[in-house]
Amino acid sequence: MPEQALTTTRPGELVTTSPRPADQNPAAVYVAHLAPGGRPTMRQALQTIAGMLTSGQCDASTIEWGALRYQHTAAIRAALAGQYAPATVNKMLSALRGTLKAAWRLGQMTADDYRTATDLEPVKGSTLPRGRALSAGELRALFDTCAGDPSPAGARDAALLTILYAGLRRSEAVALDLADYDPQTGALTVRAGKGHKDRTTYTDDGGREALADWLAIRGQEPGPLLYPVRKGGKLQRRRMTGDAVLEVMRKRAAQAPVSRFSPHDLRRTWIGDLLDAGADIATVQALAGHASVTTTAKYDRRPEATKRRAGNLLHVPYTRRPRRWPDGE
Repeated sequence: MPEQALTTTRPGELVTTSPRPADQNPAAVYVAHLAPGGRPTMRQALQTIAGMLTSGQCDASTIEWGALRYQHTAAIRAALAGQYAPATVNKMLSALRGTLKAAWRLGQMTADDYRTATDLEPVKGSTLPRGRALSAGELRALFDTCAGDPSPAGARDAALLTILYAGLRRSEAVALDLADYDPQTGALTVRAGKGHKDRTTYTDDGGREALADWLAIRGQEPGPLLYPVRKGGKLQRRRMTGDAVLEVMRKRAAQAPVSRFSPHDLRRTWIGDLLDAGADIATVQALAGHASVTTTAKYDRRPEATKRRAGNLLHVPYTRRPRRWPDGE
């Protein structure tokens, strides 16, 4: 979506004469303190905000963040609310608040200016989470496809599916080391996940079998749990990338075949399946690493099932009859 210039600010007043060093740039300082998986999203949010404030003259590394005042941030909030979903706007405003807090701590704006500039009401409203949940049949088809591949990639991809269906984000899956998995309990320890929070989640007997098959090929040397596999079946003893995970999901979806899905859709499916199976929502929140139970509730399919049953309590009095069409139609 193209950046929308703001008419409430003069772009030149926020443009730096020379970019600050990274350790003095509030945006860079803020982003550096985020967990690795959250950095790209918040960095892009700040790029968008900087472009809107300066009519494209600056990016997040060149705008004078310390010069922002309430008139700027209020205008940004209004502009973002007109272009993005409420949850996206609030996430972008969170990045802005974090950056201005860094500007204050770096001595680039006063405490009063910081407090005033960040005094912004959250944008209200909600949307359904993006993506989709996979059916039990689709999950089985994906795992069957991997089991039917005799190459090391088949075992690796089954292990990857297992990890994603244990609730890990794509960035968390590729960050796992061998030491983060306990074969005896099926525990997967996520270190410095979103919000710099550690957590432990678990996979079942089938998942442990999938991981055992992969470890028999991978070996027990320390290092990343998941390796890239070359076309000839040779392991590359380095960490997989997030883009490689996405490519694996697309490949296996085409082979299964199932409709295309994202790595996050497996996490969404896992949350919904746990809640459907009767798991306590607070427990699922802890396993998923959500900061708020409200976020977990967005993936709860049970209210929709209840509403669907309620809708079926009434009957539409329509009976289909044969229709006679005019000649020539």
